Amino acid sequence: MVEVGGDGGQGPGPTARRIVLGSQLRRLREKVEITRADAGYHIRGSESKISRMELGRVGFKERDVADLLTLYGVHDQTERTQFLDMVRQSNEPGWWHRYSDLMPSWFNDFVGLEESAARIQTYELQFVPGLLQTEEYARMLASRGRPELREDEVERRVALRMSRQKVLQRLDAPKLWVVIDESVLHRPIGGPRVLREQIDHLLEMTRLPNITLQVMPYPLSGYAAEGSFTMLRFTEAELPDIV
Repeated sequence: MVEVGGDGGQGPGPTARRIVLGSQLRRLREKVEITRADAGYHIRGSESKISRMELGRVGFKERDVADLLTLYGVHDQTERTQFLDMVRQSNEPGWWHRYSDLMPSWFNDFVGLEESAARIQTYELQFVPGLLQTEEYARMLASRGRPELREDEVERRVALRMSRQKVLQRLDAPKLWVVIDESVLHRPIGGPRVLREQIDHLLEMTRLPNITLQVMPYPLSGYAAEGSFTMLRFTEAELPDIV
């Protein structure tokens, strides 16, 4: 079993832990050649429940995991304790959960995985990536074309973005590699002052050893990326690259 640590720079967050735990349960099940349907029946569930558990898409109940460990022949008390500790850790809410009402479920999961990534690679066509935005730039984007949003809603969206950026200041901060289209540096989000301060902030951030920023110039064409994307990479073998 792979041991993982706690938050705050000590190991994966709850979202990543769920995926790691699910992957390890799948390996145990396959090792003893038990079907998902039989495993689901054993915990009073279904094949689809086991599938969701093994993919890390749902929370885990200690009783379910304990019953599965018994079914899979895991009787060593130390190993069982490690699994059940991971269950408890994976069910702990991350700091971003208090903003769940502002995010679609996929982005909620993305932020959780972003917290655990060892390397973040992003290409952006239109705007400065969220991890490198100034507060004013983020505020302009949060309210852009959304006149119905109350001021407190806008400020919570800005607070979420600023909180995400703390990952770059950790002792074990991920490597961030950003490529932006040249147009991003000319698009006047918030006006000239806000854009100028944003560009100054980008220059300041590139002084950090874990951050690389490159600009795709206007004349360059024929490259593969036709839209913005982000790829997350992890140190845990159970976590594949995620785009």
